[in-house]
Amino acid sequence: MYFYHSDEVWDRFPKLVALVLVVHQVRAAVLKAGALEETLARVGARLETTLESDIPAIQAWRQAYADMGLKPTQYRCAAEALLRRFRKAKHQQDFHPLVDTLNAESMHAALPIAAFDCACITGGVVVRHANGLETHRTFQGETEQPTTGEIIFADEANQAHSRRWVFRQGAESAVSSTSNTVLIVAEALHGQAREDLHTLHERIAYRASELGVLIAEADVLTNSNRRFEFIFGL
Repeated sequence: MYFYHSDEVWDRFPKLVALVLVVHQVRAAVLKAGALEETLARVGARLETTLESDIPAIQAWRQAYADMGLKPTQYRCAAEALLRRFRKAKHQQDFHPLVDTLNAESMHAALPIAAFDCACITGGVVVRHANGLETHRTFQGETEQPTTGEIIFADEANQAHSRRWVFRQGAESAVSSTSNTVLIVAEALHGQAREDLHTLHERIAYRASELGVLIAEADVLTNSNRRFEFIFGL
């Protein structure tokens, strides 16, 4: 399988940096009680003094959405949406051990992190502009058609696994109790992107050992290293 961004996306956002990882044995993941408390406490403390919209990594995504002709306050990147929800609710919603862990690390790094069940992906994933043929299945069970030109995560079956780039993932490849091989993608556009993604990689590696899952492959994609290929294992 593979993951990459189209040349058109790179031309439009040349400073993009992406961390990609493939995780096996997700079905056996176990999140120990209290494992995320310290991280969430740090996130909460940061939000007491800093609005999520003032964090440089979030500001870079806001600028990207403005450049795409979208209102940044209407279409927030996934990390900003998580932070905003956490600031209001003071707690994180539980979904799945791996997803909960990645959501906590996404807020800690203020970077959007996507996770896709590889068994639900056809061929591979390309972050590209929609051509009008794709479909997107929402968590409410509805089927949407991305707007032509919208940046999406698309596979060879024209399934849009994410809409408006890092705004909203779809239900088609959502991580669930039956998932076993998962593709993780974290993307950054700000000046400290490489450094922050390196730190995030270290944190996810530590979390993986806690969860009891295996990081089988990993890479950092840049303008000069655009394609990631990996072996899909059930």
